[in-house]
Amino acid sequence: MKKGFIFVIIALILLVAYMLVEPYWIETKHITLESDQIPAQFDGKTIVFLSDIHAGPFFSQDRIDSLVSQVNAMNPDLILLGGDYIDGDSAYINSTFESLSKLEAPLGVYAVLGNKDPQDYTLDAIPNYGITYIGNKGTWIEENGSRIRLGGVGDYNNGAQIQNATTSVVTPQDFVILISHNPDYFPKVNKSKVDMVFSGHTHGGQVTFFGLWAPSTHSDYGNKYRTGVIEENNSTLIVSNGIGTTILPIRFFARPQIIVVELKKT
Repeated sequence: MKKGFIFVIIALILLVAYMLVEPYWIETKHITLESDQIPAQFDGKTIVFLSDIHAGPFFSQDRIDSLVSQVNAMNPDLILLGGDYIDGDSAYINSTFESLSKLEAPLGVYAVLGNKDPQDYTLDAIPNYGITYIGNKGTWIEENGSRIRLGGVGDYNNGAQIQNATTSVVTPQDFVILISHNPDYFPKVNKSKVDMVFSGHTHGGQVTFFGLWAPSTHSDYGNKYRTGVIEENNSTLIVSNGIGTTILPIRFFARPQIIVVELKKT
């Protein structure tokens, strides 16, 4: 009985220790997106997607600086930021975006808001630090005479979602990317026009049953859009586990992620 009790105590200590360590164990998740709508000039281009940094007491500026260095070392062509840069406290906005301003990509760095971001403060900070805000806006990304369409929508819980700003000017031949912080917006996406959607918000469940299921995903769809690549009606949703944590600085079989997508023309 005594040995069994000691074993349980040791197992619990190891479990808690692992949950505290996993938030620092960032995974680089590589995804190849194939489409005949990708222009030849974009074949092989790479997109890095970051979401849910949650800067604050549990995620320091040093960790953000390290993240930025890690991303820049990948030499991405395009960087997309999916919101929740801070964990609600506006005191961390300037220091966070000072670090994020050092992200480098020849095709640009674009951002939308998340539900934890104080909207007015964050909307001021994004352009002030050289990042392009793309929420409820669309733009053409051009390369050697060809182009793809990029847009974003406002946070699903705290704002409007105007995808027509992205899709109203596209043709069926255009390759179109949309950023929505919350994957719950995916069922509302015009999949006849939007080819790829990037989302975060769920943290991959943050604490899961060995990566198979999570009791909480902050999604109305439960585990359906918890993490990974989801295909629906010729459109692809990519949901990141995010970088930081919320409520408690722990993760369990939901490692933080840097998403790297390579575009491949078919």
